[in-house]
Amino acid sequence: MSQSPRGTRIAHLGIAVSALGDSLPFYRDVLGLPITPLDDADGAHIVGLVAGESLVELLEAQTPDSPIGRFIARRGQGIHHVCFAVDDIDATLARCRAAGVRLIDETPRIGAEGKRIAFLHPSSTAGVLIELSEY
Repeated sequence: MSQSPRGTRIAHLGIAVSALGDSLPFYRDVLGLPITPLDDADGAHIVGLVAGESLVELLEAQTPDSPIGRFIARRGQGIHHVCFAVDDIDATLARCRAAGVRLIDETPRIGAEGKRIAFLHPSSTAGVLIELSEY
């Protein structure tokens, strides 16, 4: 039995940080966001924090030449990407292609939460790196 469509929603915000140990206390202790376990992915150590129905992912580079390492070297710490959860990632990618959106991932792959994901290039999305994740 298939799930009924839930519609697109913000799944998480990815925040690039220089050091998890320096950044985590603010989100965990000051804001009171509980930690949820996530796997490391794409050359980043990831700590997930629950913020209502969405997550905040703190992303620390494992190496300077990883995507997060390069991001921090160019731009410093800050919001790295916004992830939208979608009901059908294949259909969403097809709509992106039809609209001329530049894709980083032509086909979905498995992300940190074990879900199918794909990234859209910021040149097509007003300068924001967008991640799509299937529910």
